[in-house]
Amino acid sequence: MASVLVASNRGPVSYVLGDDGSLDARRGGGGLVSGLSAVSAQDSLWVCAALGEGDREAVRQGVGEPGVRMLDIDPEVYADAYNGIANSVLWFLHHQLYDIPREPVFDAGFRRRWKSYRSYNRAFARALAAEADEGAAVLVQDYHLALVPGQLRALRPDLRIAHFTHTPWAAPDSLRMLPADIREELLRGMLGADRLGFHTPTWARAFEDCAGELGRTRVAVYPLGVDADELRALAYRPEVDEKLARLRAETGGRKTIVRVDRTELSKNILRGLHAYRELLTTHPEWQDRVVHLASAYPSRQDLESYRAYTAAVTELADEINAEFGTAAWQPVLVSVEDDFPRSLAAYRLADVALVNPVRDGMNLVAKEIPVVSESGCALVLSTGAGAHEELKDDALTVNAFDVTETAEALHRALSMPPAERADRTKRLAAAATALPPQRWFLSQLEALEGLEP
Repeated sequence: MASVLVASNRGPVSYVLGDDGSLDARRGGGGLVSGLSAVSAQDSLWVCAALGEGDREAVRQGVGEPGVRMLDIDPEVYADAYNGIANSVLWFLHHQLYDIPREPVFDAGFRRRWKSYRSYNRAFARALAAEADEGAAVLVQDYHLALVPGQLRALRPDLRIAHFTHTPWAAPDSLRMLPADIREELLRGMLGADRLGFHTPTWARAFEDCAGELGRTRVAVYPLGVDADELRALAYRPEVDEKLARLRAETGGRKTIVRVDRTELSKNILRGLHAYRELLTTHPEWQDRVVHLASAYPSRQDLESYRAYTAAVTELADEINAEFGTAAWQPVLVSVEDDFPRSLAAYRLADVALVNPVRDGMNLVAKEIPVVSESGCALVLSTGAGAHEELKDDALTVNAFDVTETAEALHRALSMPPAERADRTKRLAAAATALPPQRWFLSQLEALEGLEP
């Protein structure tokens, strides 16, 4: 039994199944991992889903890490819940990604997938109920598990339950696209928590507006920051130094505009590339004087819309290179590989950081680059990023949809005097590290444990 429990779709460890049937455990990082490490391993438990065949085989063999319980959920149920609802409905609603004339379509197939989403959440609720001590603190993570608080409350009314949403929360008009009974089930699931957490006041108010007369619970804001010491230690490893030397050679001493994203529709990579093209057109003095380093990790490639978006990013970068490039200058260096050392090297090299999502719960890249940039960087940041609420005073603010405004902001950023850029970077880094991951987690845990049973 455990007195502190965390529940999330992805856990702190995954297993790779070898050709000989062996299992190789690979541990992850992040705020939850570092936060839970501050709690005694004997008193804590992380409940997560078995995501791949290696994870499922580990469950079947009874292999596991101390303090971790993996749930072997039926693959069809998981696919319907994860891809069919969490990533194709809830994610699209919260990020306002629907092509309204064509989607969403809530038909019998949607109802079947929602039933799987409910079952997936119930599996977590039952596992948590079975593992929790009397009055334990349970911290549930994100939109994948939005029904768990209500389901768990029905099973174990003695528990202290928190839920944190890492994405934005949909505006009432967007959430009203859901069928009325599904919308009410979603909101009541969330309202089963004693405390709800969001990255920004905007997302917190949006939830309260959606809940309306259905009920109230405690809602708080915890803007996740970065751990400066850990990030800098990662950024100065030998493998990053090697990537940095390669990027310096490829950029040839030119100024750099850096972005690092998953090829996620909400990240707005295509408009960012259009803005860079417009910069080179309207300010030709920057031709052969700047390179755009774009890291775009493939994301959710099992969804056709994401595969098409990834291909479009590469195609547009190729068009810009063909239009402006010379034998000695490639305007865009795009990487569509999951290469974290290269991203950290790009952080260190950044003169300008471009972060222009349509909507984003936080966006830690906007916080990480100022912490690591060697010469200081100017941050071009859209209002759709949750990080904008903390960083807006020292960022160059843009409308995510306004390509011309973004192009002009890039020009201002590239033209910024070094002293101003250094001062802004210092203040951006201070704001970015105000609530590092372990403190972020423990603040929520302390608030939850401080509630009356």
